Amino acid sequence: MKLMRAGSQPSQKGPEDYFTGTVRIDPLNTPPEPARASCAYVTFEPGARSAWHTHPLGQTLIVTAGCGWTQCEGEPIVEIRAGDVIWCPPGHKHWHGATATTAMTHIAVTEALDGRNVVWMEKVKDEDYLAGISKSA
Repeated sequence: MKLMRAGSQPSQKGPEDYFTGTVRIDPLNTPPEPARASCAYVTFEPGARSAWHTHPLGQTLIVTAGCGWTQCEGEPIVEIRAGDVIWCPPGHKHWHGATATTAMTHIAVTEALDGRNVVWMEKVKDEDYLAGISKSA
């Protein structure tokens, strides 16, 4: 067994290539192979969000604080709140992040396939992201 004490792993800034706005990633666990699942706390400041992306084996998001938005390709933006759990199926194009005015934190649980757990795509355009305001009003 390996115990990872709170605060023992450094926070990381969400890379600008994959995120818009201020995003902090706090790793929770990245076990060695043959394990495939890893998890992290991800905090999005107001207006911050991920780029469009997919996961080869899917992703579970557990919202732990705040209020955010998520969207699957071709579907409307959906508001998410603390306590909500979201399952993104394998290969399903989506994005997630904070609302325009409220921060949001979730635990992201992903599995790797052949060493890869995410396929990054284009960033979410401001006008498409801000469409979430009318959906949650």
